[in-house]
Amino acid sequence: MDTGDTAWILASSALVLLMTPGLAFFYGGMVRSKTVLNMMMMSFAGLAIVPILWVLYGYSFAFSPGGSGWLGGLDRLGFDNIGVATAYGTIPEFVFAGFQLMFAIITVALISGAIADRAKFGAWIVFVVIWMTVVYFPVAHWVFDFGDDGGWIATQLEAIDFAGGTAVHINAGAAGLALALVLGKRVGWKKDPMRPHNLPFVLLGAGLLWFGWFGFNAGSAVGANGLAGLALVNTAVATGAAITGWLAYDLVKEGKATSLGAASGAVAGLVAITPAASAVSPLGSIVLGIVAGVLCAAAVSLKWKLGFDDSLDVVGVHLVGGLVGTLLIGLLATKNPGGVSVDGLFYGGNADQLGKQAVAAVAVLAYSFVLTYIIGKLIDVTIGFRLDEESEVTGIDQVEHLESAYDYAGGTGGSPFKTGV
Repeated sequence: MDTGDTAWILASSALVLLMTPGLAFFYGGMVRSKTVLNMMMMSFAGLAIVPILWVLYGYSFAFSPGGSGWLGGLDRLGFDNIGVATAYGTIPEFVFAGFQLMFAIITVALISGAIADRAKFGAWIVFVVIWMTVVYFPVAHWVFDFGDDGGWIATQLEAIDFAGGTAVHINAGAAGLALALVLGKRVGWKKDPMRPHNLPFVLLGAGLLWFGWFGFNAGSAVGANGLAGLALVNTAVATGAAITGWLAYDLVKEGKATSLGAASGAVAGLVAITPAASAVSPLGSIVLGIVAGVLCAAAVSLKWKLGFDDSLDVVGVHLVGGLVGTLLIGLLATKNPGGVSVDGLFYGGNADQLGKQAVAAVAVLAYSFVLTYIIGKLIDVTIGFRLDEESEVTGIDQVEHLESAYDYAGGTGGSPFKTGV
């Protein structure tokens, strides 16, 4: 085992964990003031629940040997058969397991933005448990497990997904679309103003996500090496290019460059470069980022025409951004010693890799959408997933948490519970 690699993955794990509070600020600033606490709590629910599931069975389902191409084995249930000296490549297996845990946490948190303002918090808790079990853990095995009994996308199809364009972003985006359809539109959608209540929160959240994403992508090299350096540079370059592309789209369409557009463009670029960070050159990252920024900005506006209420643009940013990054690998990939060993179409390659990328993207999209729709429906017809109209209009923070984010009238805000003397 290598101490430098171990130190880098430990640091990367902390960076990725920070992304979930960053997402809470990003989403929290985008909703109305009466629902900001609930929006942030949906992210924190993942921080609470997913680590428990991961230790009990999640890590085993995703990475344990002795399984198949579809699901890991049972050898790591309860983190059994892992010792402090057990290695995963050049790092301790505990470190690898902790790093992958952070991916699991933020993936389910991403979904919450699609159903902002209208979901029961208790129902969301139930959803997190079921969705992680039947959707995320198997898909993580498909994409991330390169062992002898590894996932079919990683070892049989050999599609390239460096850090989770399929397993994280297409997965979460398809799930967000399914839940938005199950819960339906918010009260007053298209009629009442539903503007972001705190744009500085949105920018702060985007900055924290960008900071953490260096661990997300560069950490996926699973070592302190040149591949991590390439991923870090590509992450910075593609994100800047995506902001440029999104703002250019806004300037052409609306005549203004907005802070919300800049923050959304940054996340779109981060999403798109995630699967491709090891496969493209920095020049290719510029192209990928600009394309992602423009296409994601255009996709966000489609929800109004298609009639589905994806509250915080999970579909437009994460599903579309994940598809852009995953598919463009087939065009922009370049052979790199220590990295990928294929060229995309634009670099003299053939269409084989593009086909593999498409199969992986469609498989994860379809699996996640269908299973999530079924899970959402079952929760809705049993315990109920959506708040009643009166509670939704009043505001989820007061109804579900007995709190409000802001004290508007001296003593009416905050928490009803004592926090000190």
